[in-house]
Amino acid sequence: MRQGPLAGRYPAVAAMVMLALIPFLALSAALEPLTPIISSELHMSAQTMSLSSGLGNAAYAVGTVLAVQFAQHLPQRRILLGYALLLVVGSVLAAGAQDAGMYIAGHVIQGLCTSMLLIAAVPPLAIGFPSERFRTTVVIMNLCIFGAVALGPLIGGVQAGAHGWRPLFWIVAGVSLVALVLAVLTFEDAPPANLDSPRDLPAIGLAAVGCFAAFLGASELTSHNFLDNRVILPLFGGLAAIVALIVYQFRAKHPLLTVRTIFTSAIPVAGVVVALCAAAAAISATALTANVLSEKYSPVHIGLLYLPELGGAVITAVALGLVITRRAMHYLPLVGMLFLAAGIAIFIIEVPASPGLALLGSGLAGVGLGGTVAPALFVAGFSVPAANLQRVFAIVELLRAVAAFMVAPIFFHFAATVTDNINDGTTIALWVGLGIALAGAAIGVAIYVLSGARPVAPDIEGFLQGLHPAWYSPPLFDRIRSARVLATGDSMEGVDERDLHSV
Repeated sequence: MRQGPLAGRYPAVAAMVMLALIPFLALSAALEPLTPIISSELHMSAQTMSLSSGLGNAAYAVGTVLAVQFAQHLPQRRILLGYALLLVVGSVLAAGAQDAGMYIAGHVIQGLCTSMLLIAAVPPLAIGFPSERFRTTVVIMNLCIFGAVALGPLIGGVQAGAHGWRPLFWIVAGVSLVALVLAVLTFEDAPPANLDSPRDLPAIGLAAVGCFAAFLGASELTSHNFLDNRVILPLFGGLAAIVALIVYQFRAKHPLLTVRTIFTSAIPVAGVVVALCAAAAAISATALTANVLSEKYSPVHIGLLYLPELGGAVITAVALGLVITRRAMHYLPLVGMLFLAAGIAIFIIEVPASPGLALLGSGLAGVGLGGTVAPALFVAGFSVPAANLQRVFAIVELLRAVAAFMVAPIFFHFAATVTDNINDGTTIALWVGLGIALAGAAIGVAIYVLSGARPVAPDIEGFLQGLHPAWYSPPLFDRIRSARVLATGDSMEGVDERDLHSV
């Protein structure tokens, strides 16, 4: 087996994962204040810039499915090197772009390769090292995803204050190159996951058509009304394709994604619901409020006002590391949703927010977002055997990307058009976001109660050894079905003894 000089060394592998994930995620969050500068230099309209972001986000969503398929039939560490190399190519294209086409191509490659690296690199980091490293891995993952996003507005504001954009993009390219070097140094050849698994081209096709169509339709809201055919047809057509993907994978005998396992089991469903609602609600707490603040403050000032989000992400990353081996793990997403709701409520008090309210609201929202999505991801992942972790991460990240990135243009359009005053429209959108956050928390709790799910400490050792899931997750709404069986006296065949005990 070929190995690099740093193969099997946890610090080097963890650094490679961090440097691979951070560039695109931080850059995506930093683009808003840089958009006018990029548009002016590359002669891109606002609609074209919106299209470039939509296509990059769509590529990120599709990459989760592609990564799972490639891992089944190709040597996993070799294709990881390919992803890292393509990330460098995309970053260089974007940084050196001379026209709109070159910029869009680079940004799309960045989004695609980042999600593929997430699926290819994070699960092996989580389950490929001794259990004492697991706590560190979950902290790193939370900081990579949400710390980078939280830091993005300040980075973008500082670069916009310098009246440029290429230096930041070249820094991103440099970071991507270091990630590639570390990928080579930590190389440890690994065979394909399952050469006997089918090549699921329909799943890939539905994911690609659904994501690109839906994000394309949402991006058209920059210059068109919601009911315009250029918006509504691709938007709802794409969403229909994504629903068709879920149904197809649910019914398939040999699915590429573990849809049936996730959506028939109580704890994973609760985790997915919380992750999607948190991703959608967070848009109203950050992007919308920052948009109205841009009329009063410079990009650097706004970046500083939202810096507490980074502090919140750090706090929740540490909290996740502390509870990951305890039954309190089940409660962290609920607590996160309540913090997110509190942050949105603070922003509702005054639109645009005063500096004090903005600092407080962004800090609470940072704790909320960091305390929901990543913990919910592991809540879902712990409910299946470790060998399926890649597939679980893929389906959750696909849906989360749709909820987060596609909802943003819709919220912006709603806030700008629902009334004649952007501040009033933003207030209404914030109320919608608050409702989504509270609904997500309530639905998650209801699923636990109605299914008889019990918060228990995960068996990390057994999970990492591939012996069984980290905990038992009852079938969805199992308590209702078991109670109906007892009440009607129907046949008890097929009813698990644990299910009846939960009644």
